[in-house]
Amino acid sequence: MSNKPLTITASILATPEKRELVRQSLLNLIPPTLKEEGCLNYDLHQDNENPDRFFFYENWESRQLWQNHNASAHIAAHRKATEGAVVEVIIHEMTHI
Repeated sequence: MSNKPLTITASILATPEKRELVRQSLLNLIPPTLKEEGCLNYDLHQDNENPDRFFFYENWESRQLWQNHNASAHIAAHRKATEGAVVEVIIHEMTHI
């Protein structure tokens, strides 16, 4: 296991009719996440060619701190708020080389 920060990419595909709901919910995640222990950055992007696709680029001090983030109340609230509005979520855990 590396002592380098963990990089996360998360691709979130919203249903077209719920795009704005998902967008706002994702934006709402940013302030509390940036206050979390170990969060180095938490950057949200929207695909220029497919506005239904959102993309987080995140860096965490460790995998455990990222897992703590995934167990947080604001992530649980986001999942509940966007239930049925998200088609897929693809997450990659990576280490800078």
